[in-house]
Amino acid sequence: MDVKTSFVSQAYANARTAAAPQPKAGAAEGFAKLAGNFMGALQDHEATARAAMTGGADPHALVQALASSQLAVETVATVRDRVVEAYQEILRMPV
Repeated sequence: MDVKTSFVSQAYANARTAAAPQPKAGAAEGFAKLAGNFMGALQDHEATARAAMTGGADPHALVQALASSQLAVETVATVRDRVVEAYQEILRMPV
């Protein structure tokens, strides 16, 4: 009797793990990668701006870094706005 119980419990445990949803590489990892890329770009642009102020970089590199950082900030703001908009749409859905 004891052996049947252990087989049943083992079969149940195997079936439960097979039916459980598997974690996928989802939005959280994507957003983390996006945030890391954004911070890296801003740090590079800050270093270029500091170098240009001290005479270590040419003005063309400074203008290019400023334009690139502006584009990065606008992109992040647009993504944030879209996420907030989607969240508000979900909240407006009838239950």
